Amino acid sequence: MFAPGHLGELTRIIPFEMVDAVLAETGAVQQRLRKIPARVVVYLLLAAALFEDCGYLAVWRRLTAALETIPVVKITGAGLWDARRRLGVRPMRALFDLLRGPATVIRTRGARFKGLLAVAIDGTYLDVPDSPPHRARLGKGSNRFGTAGYPQICLTALVACGTRAILDAAFGPRSQGETGHGRRLMRSLHAGMIVLLDRGFSGNAFLTAVAATEASFLARITATRKPPVLARFGDGSHLSRFGALEVRIIECEITVTTSQGRRTGLYRLATNLLDHHRYPASDLVSLYHERWGATRSRTSMSELPEGGRQLLSTG
Repeated sequence: MFAPGHLGELTRIIPFEMVDAVLAETGAVQQRLRKIPARVVVYLLLAAALFEDCGYLAVWRRLTAALETIPVVKITGAGLWDARRRLGVRPMRALFDLLRGPATVIRTRGARFKGLLAVAIDGTYLDVPDSPPHRARLGKGSNRFGTAGYPQICLTALVACGTRAILDAAFGPRSQGETGHGRRLMRSLHAGMIVLLDRGFSGNAFLTAVAATEASFLARITATRKPPVLARFGDGSHLSRFGALEVRIIECEITVTTSQGRRTGLYRLATNLLDHHRYPASDLVSLYHERWGATRSRTSMSELPEGGRQLLSTG
């Protein structure tokens, strides 16, 4: 009844042989014949990620919509939940490890910067149902009136800038924060990478941990930080230090033009690429824009006369 191909396009993207191999490797193959075999539960969860506003039962109906001409067993929402619980997390983690990437393909625009693979780390927060088990595991936000909102999961991902492929991910309670989960992504960083980071990941400890992987980084730092000026370079950047870590600081004005209008702000970027001849400030400012999108319609750069700051205008 649930032969290969009956679950739509997903089996063309992720072959059932791959799913069966993952189930066998993780010991998750069902011990007896059930209404919902383990293979089908994997595709149910993959589809649930595509239809995230639907419950399991609504996702099931989408998966089996093409089977109207043949009898299909009656499935309840509770039955789907029980099947998902039996499957556990190990098969999905193993499938993710097989599918993540590729980080780059030949001639992918924005994939590399002077031979370094351009990647970015960023995080987001996801609401989950406000149930007692979720509250116990994840907690809830609070204000002066008490707890508020839904329990949330913090998801942090390592993404290839050129292909937008997810290379690694870590998630858990919001209380641990983006940097807490982001530290688990160090396992996927290595020499030959340059990691683009926002202000939330610019703390000394996090940048030192990135540098320890032998990866390079380019991070926006907060306006309140006052790093010392140890030496000035001809491209307008200057040498500084975060604890024991030597960095270059680049000041720039970035103007972003969208359908909502134009916005200009002062950015300060820090990098452990100390060679200002090989990695000039103007090139690094342009690279940092890759955090926001794989393509840009128009980019122009010019050097401001005061302080050697770089100006990046983007439409």
